[in-house]
Amino acid sequence: MKFATRRDGSRDGTLWVVRRDGCVGTPAPAPFDTLQRALDAWPRAAPVLEAVQAALEAGAVAGHPVDPATLAAPLPRAYEWLDASAFLNHVVLARTARGALPPEDLETNPLMYQGGSGALAGPCEPFLLDDPSLGLDFEAELGVILGDVPLGVSEDHALACVRLVTLLNDWTYRNLVPGELAKGFGFLQAKPTTAFAPFVVTPDELGAYWNEGRPDLTVTCSLNGRRVGQLSTRQMHFSFGALVAHAARTRRLTAGTLLGSGTISQDDPHGGFACIAEQRARALVAGGELHAYLAAGDRVRIEAEAPGLPALRLFGALDLHVTGPQTGPGTPPRAGA
Repeated sequence: MKFATRRDGSRDGTLWVVRRDGCVGTPAPAPFDTLQRALDAWPRAAPVLEAVQAALEAGAVAGHPVDPATLAAPLPRAYEWLDASAFLNHVVLARTARGALPPEDLETNPLMYQGGSGALAGPCEPFLLDDPSLGLDFEAELGVILGDVPLGVSEDHALACVRLVTLLNDWTYRNLVPGELAKGFGFLQAKPTTAFAPFVVTPDELGAYWNEGRPDLTVTCSLNGRRVGQLSTRQMHFSFGALVAHAARTRRLTAGTLLGSGTISQDDPHGGFACIAEQRARALVAGGELHAYLAAGDRVRIEAEAPGLPALRLFGALDLHVTGPQTGPGTPPRAGA
C-alpha cells in the first residue's frame, strides 16, 4: 500500500491512499482518516485501506491528482523520532572531519539519538535559514514508521513491527554539532527539523529490494539542479530489524514511532555524497576544496529508485528550498552553487 498525508488546516492532516504510480489518490475512510489513527488500529485498518488501494488500481475509484506541494509529512507530528547511523562509512568520515575516533564497538552497537518530532516538515516545505553561520546541511536517509513494539523485542521479531518505509532529509546545523556533542547530552539545536518524502509505502511494495530490512535502492541527491550524489544503500550495516531491537531494549515503542537509518553513505567516493559534511571530510583528508554549506536560495532534491521502481513509484521526491529572512520561494539558486 501507498499513503500520503494532505494538509487540511489541522495538526494531523488527512490520510490519502495513493495509486502506485503516485499520480492519483483518494482520502482514506473514517475512522482511519489520519495516519496515526490507522497505525493505532492497524489490524482493523489495513484490510480497509487495502480495499481502497485495490479500487484505485482497478479504476473503480476515480481519485484526485496528487500535488506534492499540498502534502505534509506523513506524520506531521509523531510520538517519537529516533535516528541511527547505520551506514558506518558516514560515522568514520564524520568523526575524521572533527578529529575524533569512531567508537570501538561501532560494528556491534548502533549509534542512535532521540530527536524532535513535534513539527515535522513536508516534501516541499521551505526551510527558513536565519543564521547562515550555523552551517546548514542536508542528510538523505531512509526511514520506517513502526507499529507497537514490545519491550525487549528480538531482532528476528522486530522487523514485523515495521509498518511503512519512506525517505527523509534530516536538516543539520553542522557548526553546532561539536559543541553539543562535547556537552555529552546529545543533539538539540543542531537538529532543527526533519523533512519527509511525499509517500510512505508498506515494505512489500519494495519486493525483493526490502532484503530483510535493508532497502536495496539508489538514492540521488541534487543541489540547485546539479546531481551531487547517486548512492547505493547496500552498505547499510545494521538492518532496520537490528535498529528497532536496539531502540526497544529498555522501553516499549508506540505505534507511530519514526526511526531513521542515518545518512546514506558508501565507501566509493565516485558516488558523490548525501550530505555536504561527507564531501568536506574527504576534502580535508585529500587537501581538496571544501563545498560550502547551504545558503538562502539553495534547493535540495532527494529521491530513491530501484530497477522497475522509479522514484514516483516509491516515495516521490523531496524538493526543498532554503529561504532567508529576505527571500521567498521564488528566489533563484545561488550562482555557481
